[in-house]
Amino acid sequence: MHPASSHYQRPNTMASSLRLAAVATCVLMLASASQGLQVGFYSTTCPRVEAIVRGEVKKFVYQDAGIGAGLIRMLFHDCFVQGCDGSVLLDPTPANSQPEKLSPPNFPSLRGFDVIDAAKNAVEAVCPGVVSCADIVAFAARDAAYFLTRFALKIDMPAGRLDGRVSSSSEALNNLPPFFFNLNQLTTSFAAKGLDVEDIVVLSGAHTIGRSHCSSFVSDRLAVPSDMDTGFANTLRKACPANPTPANDPTVNQDVVTPNALDNQYYKNVLAKKVLFTSDAALMSSPTTAKMVQDNAFISGLWEDKFKKAFVKMAGIEVKTGSQGEIRKNCRLVN
Repeated sequence: MHPASSHYQRPNTMASSLRLAAVATCVLMLASASQGLQVGFYSTTCPRVEAIVRGEVKKFVYQDAGIGAGLIRMLFHDCFVQGCDGSVLLDPTPANSQPEKLSPPNFPSLRGFDVIDAAKNAVEAVCPGVVSCADIVAFAARDAAYFLTRFALKIDMPAGRLDGRVSSSSEALNNLPPFFFNLNQLTTSFAAKGLDVEDIVVLSGAHTIGRSHCSSFVSDRLAVPSDMDTGFANTLRKACPANPTPANDPTVNQDVVTPNALDNQYYKNVLAKKVLFTSDAALMSSPTTAKMVQDNAFISGLWEDKFKKAFVKMAGIEVKTGSQGEIRKNCRLVN
């Protein structure tokens, strides 16, 4: 999603500039059309859909901010496996006993499925068979960001995704970047989805909200020497068992300063070496990404502007259109 550059432009010629502008506009329109996504996609077929989804998200997030974090994470986990197609929502069936939601990166930590169910039911009552579950996931994640930033992040979310019919636990395991990845590994993982290094840094900022199981970081951040702040590490050792198990795997806040706010505090935590994951600390391993961390931490409004763009970019990964997908009646089951 890099802007097109012109190799030749006749200087000081208004007509030439206008032609270039027209060409650039057409390129952008064609790119958007090729994905089948557009802002206001349901403006005639289901004009209330975004308001309905936002209302449901608000009810849940106001009761538990962690649900909002879960919805943002759900979009990421959906889009990185089979594209943004709602495949993470599918329940196990006799024909498919191991869908994405049961994969170790998702189970039991991924939250927000009940929000999507509530939103889908509310939308179906008004516009049956019109709005895909994949679009509801994207709208819900967008709305969670809106509420968790105290209405600061206003994102125009393109829609038009269709729901996928394939959901595989092994594909989730193979495509979702784990918390122990270094920067090179993250770069390769994100590049495979059309995302660049800046997207890695910007989207990692979502780690400023939500909680993490101790098992996600104990083995590579506490059990062995790391660059984590000593005081922060000692606090975590008091909260986490030395060897977490499914029966004994507490959760801790990812951001202890502003745990219930989606903000740029994450980058200050990275600089202070008070982050949980190897993948967080890895952002300081390159001068390029370290500079991005510094800028996001201290330039007012910078991260928010970049996050909006990266969020929409991520929400357009490998979307399904036409015969590739469907509009599910029930988000948990293929039609």
